[in-house]
Amino acid sequence: MEINGKSIADYISGLIKKKVKKIRLVTFLVGNSSDQTGFVRIKSQTAKKLGIDFQFIHFKDTPSFESFAHAIKEAAADPKTTGIIIQQPLPSQLSTDSIYDYIPDNKEIEGHKRKTPFLPPIGLAILTVFKYIYGKKKLSPELIINIDRDRKFFKRIFRNKKVVLIGRGITGGKPVGKTLTEAKINYISLNSQTPDPASYCRDADVIITAVGQKVLTSEALKPGAVVINVGLRRENGHFKGDYDDKEIKSVAGFYTPTPGGIGPIDVIYLYKNLVDAAKLQK
Repeated sequence: MEINGKSIADYISGLIKKKVKKIRLVTFLVGNSSDQTGFVRIKSQTAKKLGIDFQFIHFKDTPSFESFAHAIKEAAADPKTTGIIIQQPLPSQLSTDSIYDYIPDNKEIEGHKRKTPFLPPIGLAILTVFKYIYGKKKLSPELIINIDRDRKFFKRIFRNKKVVLIGRGITGGKPVGKTLTEAKINYISLNSQTPDPASYCRDADVIITAVGQKVLTSEALKPGAVVINVGLRRENGHFKGDYDDKEIKSVAGFYTPTPGGIGPIDVIYLYKNLVDAAKLQK
């Protein structure tokens, strides 16, 4: 069964919109990648629908670390700024976890910092899909993740399930793994160095792919498995995930398509975190 991520995101969006009051998201982008500017555009469009002030700071050329950090620190110090995001990936000379030290904990809504009060939106999106599949399979306010409340649910549901996470990148596997750990969901992490990864997949009840290239085929799936894609790749000018939807849909019990699966839910949780940040700052 295909999971319609857009319908889930639209429902959560309706709940969030009622709570929006004069909040601002500042987004930093370095470079001119068409994919990255496209992702920023989607976030900007979502902000407009929600009635959120969206400020875009674009460095077309790579700045020095010092000037980039100064710009982030300056934006963070503005009392009108509710939250800050840095569009990843960054150029190598800027790509360090320390860049997030210039954002206060209560404004770092992507969940990169160790002591952040926020979980990564992509991880929250996956937990929401889990609640939909293993819960009542309907749209309701209960779908929105409250990790302190929901840990018991996840612990019960995943007690005897084998979960595999493929990938460990900064925009996919790393934040997903962090969220699974916070939810007390045990998982096996696979990457390009793992010997015979297909053997782990064939035994898995749940597979999460976060690579950006085709890494999963129907032959490597256990019948009835839940398959969730995070990775993105381009093929003939179109975005695809880490598996072909048509290829795996007859084997998987549930799966997220690409596009229209996890992506829309990921974006809306960014704004859910932003609304929560506004509450914290009061």
